[in-house]
Order: sequence, then structure tokens, then C-alpha cells
Amino acid sequence: MKIRDLDLSPSPINAEHEALGLPPVEDFVSHPDNHPVLRGAMWAAVLILAGLLAFLAWRLFYGNGSTSGLAIIESTLHSPAFWSAVAVGFFAQVIDGALGMAYGITATTFLLSAGATPAAASASVHIAEVFTTGLSGISHVKLGNVNKSLFLRLLLPGIIGAVLGAILVTQIDGAVMKPFISAYLLLMGLYILSKAYRHVIQRKAPKHVGKLALFGGFVDAAGGGGWGPVVTSSLLGSGSDPRTTIGSVNFAEFFLTLSSAASFILLAGQPATWMMVAGLVFGGLFAAPFAALLCKKLPARTLLTIVGCLITLISAYNIYSSLF
Repeated sequence: MKIRDLDLSPSPINAEHEALGLPPVEDFVSHPDNHPVLRGAMWAAVLILAGLLAFLAWRLFYGNGSTSGLAIIESTLHSPAFWSAVAVGFFAQVIDGALGMAYGITATTFLLSAGATPAAASASVHIAEVFTTGLSGISHVKLGNVNKSLFLRLLLPGIIGAVLGAILVTQIDGAVMKPFISAYLLLMGLYILSKAYRHVIQRKAPKHVGKLALFGGFVDAAGGGGWGPVVTSSLLGSGSDPRTTIGSVNFAEFFLTLSSAASFILLAGQPATWMMVAGLVFGGLFAAPFAALLCKKLPARTLLTIVGCLITLISAYNIYSSLF
């Protein structure tokens, strides 16, 4: 006979059970997936983010020779490219915060239209996403939104796919890749648009999670975005629990984004678009409250329609400009 590990704390769930005359819930219900592996992964993410921030601060103020950090900050604040990236980062984070996906697709589409190469655009977006996905993943773990089993099934295949995608986009000429990347973004824009006008409910258990993560990580790195639309949408469409699915996919995204960013730096060097990276991060910091308000005020169908139309039109223009 199994000995139940009951949660005897005065939680809201136990209050409901007491009112109905039911026994207290088990601990894994009130503290979902409070597992040593997840706690270790969460603290690894915290230490990685803290180390990156310390390294960037050191490089800014002590690693630039005779150029002072304050002078760099001043010149950056007077750069039109920086403020353009701030606007892109703000808009992309608003979309991602309202829809739970499409940050990478939106930011990459705008950077490509601004003249960045596919490798530079994808590198800039993934380096910026290290910080946003890290904070998001840590929050999901703390809130109990991460399913340990699903997270581990997504993690390694997603990282492998991300590294392969980074190798592809950095080893092929940007002018050759740009029409193909824009075509991929066009298809993703149409896919997002289609979600606004169709509602397919399936109840099958998710299969081939590893293959899905491998493909999602590959297109995310090669195309500058797609992990959320590919992986989250597929898992939710198969009938997976929305809360733990979104949390697990978001937390796994931090590690594959970190792998993508490291691959881009090792293969292509530090991106010349570092100012865009700073702008994307800076703009995203101020977007979260606005995204929550937008998500509350606008229907999901309206948001999906706006995003899908915008990405589709810009991607179509990028294809036209690349071919003619």
C-alpha cells in the first residue's frame, strides 16, 4: 500500500477539499514538479544570467581600453540604430507577452527589413532572448508551471537542433539565405494568421516530442524564431495541459537560446549589431506591462490577425526585394 505524502498546509485547494469533506491533497498537487532536477536547472539559469550581467558590466567599464563606459553609453543613446532596435524590442515583446510566442519571428523580420543579414539578425535576436527567456523560465519554475518530464524531453533535442540551425545560417552566404529565411517567416506568418480563424481540438497524447524539439530548435536558430509557434502550438494541439506546456517550453527555450547565442559567437564572432542587441533588451524591459494590458483589452483573434498580417506582409516584401 502506497503511503500518501499529504500537504497539510492551509492552502486554498485544501480549504476547498475541507468544505467538500475530502481529504487533503497530496504534495505533488499543491507543489507541482518541485523536483531537484528543476531546482538545479533553475539555479543554473540564475547563475548564468548573473555571470553574464557581471561580464557585460566588466567589459563595458574595464574592457574597452581608453574608451570609458559612460562614453559608450552616451554614444549609444544618441544612435538612431539603437532606438530603432528599442522600438523593435518593445513591439516584439508586446506580441510575445500577449500571445506567448512570436518574439523571435517578429524581431528577425524587422531586422531583415532593416538590412541585417540572416546570421546577424538571428544572432542579435538570440543573444537578446537569453535574458528574456531566462527570466521567464525562472518565473515558470517558481510558479510550478514546469513539467519535469516534458522539460527534459524537450531540452537535449532542442539544443542539438539550435546548434545545427546556427551552423547552417552562419556557413551559407547571407544573400543566398535571405529569400529562404523570409519564405519561412512568410509561412509562419500565415500559420499564425490561420490560428485566428480555425479551432482544432485533438485529444491524443503528444508523440515524438524529441523530434518536434529538434525541428523547433533548428528552425528557431536558422530562421531567427519559431520555437514557440512550432513546439507550443503542436503540444497544445495534441491536448497537453496549457499551463505546464507553456512553462516547460519556455524554460527549455532558455537553454536552447543560450546554445544558439554561443554557437553564433563561436562561428561568426561577436555580432556587429551589438547595438541592436542592447536595443532589443532595453525595449523589451518596458513592454511587459503594456503587453499585459493589450492582452486584457484586445481579443486573442484580433492580436493573432494583426501579428499574422504584419509578419506576412513584411516577409513578402523581403522576398520581393531579395529577388528583384
